[in-house]
Amino acid sequence: MAQQAVGIIEVFGLVCAFVAGDAGCKAANVTMEPFDRNKPANADALPVPLIICVKFRGSVEDVTAALEAAEEAAKNLTGVVSKHVIAGPVADTEMMFKLNGLDKN
Repeated sequence: MAQQAVGIIEVFGLVCAFVAGDAGCKAANVTMEPFDRNKPANADALPVPLIICVKFRGSVEDVTAALEAAEEAAKNLTGVVSKHVIAGPVADTEMMFKLNGLDKN
């Protein structure tokens, strides 16, 4: 199987993550990895006190299109923290994509 690119977008809040993920999947031929979460130290100063990471897998072109659609959807809700495409993740990076903080306390 050919290595897939990864598109990562961090948004404020779980509802925004679902909306962004849905928009990205509708815009391109991608799949999603499980969401991840981050509650930063300055959470009370943020629009929503939880940052969710949405990860898309597919070709570079598809994950780029998915990120653009996800970003547009997220901007209409609570907003985007950051986004990035990794064209060819190395094995150690691949291992990190499997981590998930949503099922932890």
